[in-house]
Amino acid sequence: MKRFPSAITSLRFLATKSMSAAPLMRQLAEIEANPPHGFSLQGIVDGNWRVVIFGPPNTLYEGGTFVAQLDFPRSYPQRPPKMRFLSHIFHPNIYADGGEVCVSILDDAEDGRPSEAFLRWQPVHTVESIVISVQSLLAEPNFRSPANYRASAMFHTNPEAYSDMVRRCVKESNRFFEQE
Repeated sequence: MKRFPSAITSLRFLATKSMSAAPLMRQLAEIEANPPHGFSLQGIVDGNWRVVIFGPPNTLYEGGTFVAQLDFPRSYPQRPPKMRFLSHIFHPNIYADGGEVCVSILDDAEDGRPSEAFLRWQPVHTVESIVISVQSLLAEPNFRSPANYRASAMFHTNPEAYSDMVRRCVKESNRFFEQE
């Protein structure tokens, strides 16, 4: 597995670039003091967080170790981070090209995406609340807002093929994680 610079060192570097360092340092301290269930911090590179999301129990994604990256804008926490999976994942709410996650909690009120205002990004959201939302999405896809139409259609028209694709992704995710 690759070695990453110290999280604190990376966040101190980020502090010189943006307002996002202080809230991220608080969140990092909280994660280190109380490790969350279902994901772990893999590293911080240039102020962007790499997390490993463990497939939720009793879902098709169970047993997977999916690497994702949160890219924080300079204006965080006023604006949401972007989240994308680095390991391949087949899911109706994850874009096939690039792995970007389509979930309302990451919708910026200023980006024009249609979602209810109370579901959109709020500065009180944390890395943990984002990952919990994504884990919920893995367990229960949002078919009203598909990002991967092929996955969405397959889920409805050929559930067996969908399950096979997800199982392959789970195996791939573990190989990807081991190579990281």
